[in-house]
Amino acid sequence: MKIVIQRVSEASVVIDEKEVASIQKGLLVLLGIVDEDTQEDIDWICKKIVNLRIFPDDKGIMNTSLLNSGGDIIVVSQFTLHASTKKGNRPSYIKAAKPDVAIPLYKRFIKQLQVELGKPIHTGEFGADMSVNLVNDGPVTIIIDSKYRD
Repeated sequence: MKIVIQRVSEASVVIDEKEVASIQKGLLVLLGIVDEDTQEDIDWICKKIVNLRIFPDDKGIMNTSLLNSGGDIIVVSQFTLHASTKKGNRPSYIKAAKPDVAIPLYKRFIKQLQVELGKPIHTGEFGADMSVNLVNDGPVTIIIDSKYRD
């Protein structure tokens, strides 16, 4: 499981010219899933997301987590995070899980993230053509892969 976290001052997702999700302060999480991902990956990465100290404290130092800052989350599925660009100029997405594997894991990820954060999570729509709008705060962008925990 691979994620890209962006700390945002605002973010939204639009599908077919209709806004389906929006937040102010918080995190935009782009989520890529592979066949080998398990509940263990979900649990580990969800805990990491809500506890990552990337929000400023009262001294302006990145020392506060999403749990402590009160921010929200938008999760957007993004199979292109697992693109292979080793050969040629056209990325291969063969590592990305197909929908029959990815959708149940995506739903479990959302559910677990809601448990960890203690409030609803905003989302895009799995497999939809989405317009993701954001104002990256900082900018702060972090990539985490559950297969590289050490």
